[in-house]
Amino acid sequence: GIGAVTFILSQVGHIPFNWAMGKLLNQSNLVDWPPTAQVIFSAAFLGLSAGIFEETARYLVLRYWEKNARSWRAALMFGTGHGGIEAIILGALVLLGFFSMLAYRDADLSQLVPASQLELARQQIAAYWSAPWFATTLGALERFFTIPCHIFMAVLVMQAFTRRNILWLFAAIGYHALLDGAAVLGSKYLGVYWTEAMIGAFAILSVVLIFVLRQPEPQADSQPVLAIEPVNIPILKPVDESEENLE
Repeated sequence: GIGAVTFILSQVGHIPFNWAMGKLLNQSNLVDWPPTAQVIFSAAFLGLSAGIFEETARYLVLRYWEKNARSWRAALMFGTGHGGIEAIILGALVLLGFFSMLAYRDADLSQLVPASQLELARQQIAAYWSAPWFATTLGALERFFTIPCHIFMAVLVMQAFTRRNILWLFAAIGYHALLDGAAVLGSKYLGVYWTEAMIGAFAILSVVLIFVLRQPEPQADSQPVLAIEPVNIPILKPVDESEENLE
């Protein structure tokens, strides 16, 4: 549950930041480069922004909220919640898009879409319904692949606490940036199927690294047993009941 809340909190800053930076770059023409350079810049920018916001959110939640979560097993649950809620939210958006396309399929688009966008809308709807059935499962497959990646990145962030080294946080940011940046480049140059295969390779690598970083679970603290030392009781010898001894 805390992992799910962490993802939502990270997007509260991540989405407005990407929107504002995109608007700024488009208006100022700061990135007026050749197409290939612009794609590389977009991949690096989007990957880094996702890594910084999401992994920093993980770190802050573990640092200030879930202070008792300091184990490999807790990191697994934390990452599962983070990746799981992302899959649920994106799945809901895909389902909403499906119902929208279902409604538009037999509707009179001239009554719903401006005339300047009518032909484009018809093309988009036709492309949506002409796609092969297996293409519609790629989104779900991608979410399945990304959950192990989120778990591994949660394990990396957890190392910053269990190993007391902040560099593990930067490793998580770098891995997140590499994953998202590679997905952006792959969708542009490799096509959707090879891109999903590449994300699947990241998922397999993540699973392997999760177990490489596995650590023994911390033992619960127990009260120490106090050792009771024997007391030497002196042996009293009988004495004569004389006047002197009575005194």
